[in-house]
Amino acid sequence: MSQLTLFKDEDKKLLSLKEACIWASQYLNRKVTISNISYLIQYGRINKYGNNGNPLVNIEELKDYYDSLSQENKWRKKLGGDINWHLSFIQYNESERTKHVHRLHPYKGKFIPQLVEYFLDFHTDEFKKEVYFHQGDIVLDPFCGSGTTLVQANELGMHAIGIDISFFNTLISNVKVDSHNLIAIADTIRTLTYKLKEFQRIPNNAIFEKHLLVELAKFNNKYFPSPEYKRKVAKRVINEYEYSKEKEREFIPIYDDLIQKYQIKVKQDKDETFLDRWFLEPVRKEIDFLAKEIELIEDTDVRNVLSIILSRTVRSCRATTHADLATLKEPVTTTYYCKKHGKICKPIFSITKWWEFYTKDTLNRLKQFEKIRTNTFQLCITGDSRTIDIYEEVKRKNRDFAEILLREKIRGIFSSPPYVGLIDYHEQHAYAYEIFGFERRDELEIGPLYKGQGEEQRNSYAKGIAKVLLNCKKYLQNNYDVFLVANDKYNLYPKIAELAGMKIVNQFKRPVLNRVEKDRDTPYAEIIFHLKEK
Repeated sequence: MSQLTLFKDEDKKLLSLKEACIWASQYLNRKVTISNISYLIQYGRINKYGNNGNPLVNIEELKDYYDSLSQENKWRKKLGGDINWHLSFIQYNESERTKHVHRLHPYKGKFIPQLVEYFLDFHTDEFKKEVYFHQGDIVLDPFCGSGTTLVQANELGMHAIGIDISFFNTLISNVKVDSHNLIAIADTIRTLTYKLKEFQRIPNNAIFEKHLLVELAKFNNKYFPSPEYKRKVAKRVINEYEYSKEKEREFIPIYDDLIQKYQIKVKQDKDETFLDRWFLEPVRKEIDFLAKEIELIEDTDVRNVLSIILSRTVRSCRATTHADLATLKEPVTTTYYCKKHGKICKPIFSITKWWEFYTKDTLNRLKQFEKIRTNTFQLCITGDSRTIDIYEEVKRKNRDFAEILLREKIRGIFSSPPYVGLIDYHEQHAYAYEIFGFERRDELEIGPLYKGQGEEQRNSYAKGIAKVLLNCKKYLQNNYDVFLVANDKYNLYPKIAELAGMKIVNQFKRPVLNRVEKDRDTPYAEIIFHLKEK
């Protein structure tokens, strides 16, 4: 690279086309021509910088593109040659996959916004030969989840209706797409944060936790110095299991002495509900305090946003190890060796840190979305998609939107139905249902985890999804397009299409990379089924 000229443009490393050819030929160990690089620019694989007389390319973007080709070959060997690599969206980093309001609250089983955008976007490209939706169309998601389809419809200037059996899912979705009084929300946050810190001064929780952190820092610096400790573990100079267990036991007396000194009550008296089992006593008291304060907020929109922030905070404060946050195993009430961080860690004794972080993050994300939102209608309604009267429910919530729905009807569906026997959708947010007293309707979920994946459950699942499609068809335009994202390992969707009076006209097999809270090296693919009237 020393013989190449690097141009600076906003800290990007830029090369001329000729120099890019030299670099790429060396990197790939094969000849790369100017025509090859020009092709990548022309078809959007990499961006063009400079000007038409002196086009430049970013060396990092070029490297990422060639690296992705290597990734593609690896995944094709695992998942088959029929995968649509373009739908992997490998080029997007984590912040782009969770842009603005898409990360307002954790949610298992949601798809990335780029997938929705690809099928809804009315701008054609070389990969997508057909256009299915246009600005002003109405899109329906009968399994709305956390509202990804609704948010992307707004970005693209389309109206959207979401339906979900879970009241909490509906709340998440509507908070994402609603327009908010951010000044009122910020003022309320300041008031609640002040009250929370005043509430914490009554017991010794705050001073106890500060003292505990000091003792942990001393202990960890001595016995788990970074990066020396991890280096010794990697070289097997230290037996991680034996050494960590020994030091874990060694710190317990220090922890117990501090608990006694500050008279901290760790466990709750009861172990009957999710909130009883998975939160330490000091955390539970803070949760109950903030929940009561939020309940008193008169402004419904402000109350809804603050409820989402509290729920997000609570999820991060469960009494579990850092490694087990995604899949809870056993409540943790004492200090422990954390394999994730390579040191002794502690359970959470106060929600303050996460509350302050999530309040700032939520305001920032709402502001980001406010800058790009379009003047269109999006609405998520709580109900059973198999039987709900979509028009009447929309009219009850928004008469202007109902008039458009009656006149135009729904152009099509983009949705990800639940996967049979994979997730209990109410249970994943059990803490929120308990905190706010929301009604649970677990019995109406289609294909929940607790019912399993047996033959009877698969048949029931297929009939349930088909009933949803049959009910929704009544509100669709004649030449509708339906896109359903599924991991159809039981080959149920041909049957579902038949039961719904539809036919599968196309399907796109998509490699799922960047899986949240999953083993990212495990081969996994999902199919986007394109259905039309039979």
